Amino acid sequence: MKIVVDWDRCEANGVCVRAAPEAFSLDEKDQLSVLVENVTPGLRAKVEQAVRECPRQALALSED
Repeated sequence: MKIVVDWDRCEANGVCVRAAPEAFSLDEKDQLSVLVENVTPGLRAKVEQAVRECPRQALALSED
């Protein structure tokens, strides 16, 4: 399972970072980075929470 970001929608407001800091980070210029290539089962619940809570609906999960 992979994280998909719609970069046109993402405002880098940090909601995903608070929900899943193991998977997302913001740099000093407030640019979002995805830290994991594949979502592990142990991280899945946090990433799903980040997807649900994204105020711009810029995140999704893909089975690819």
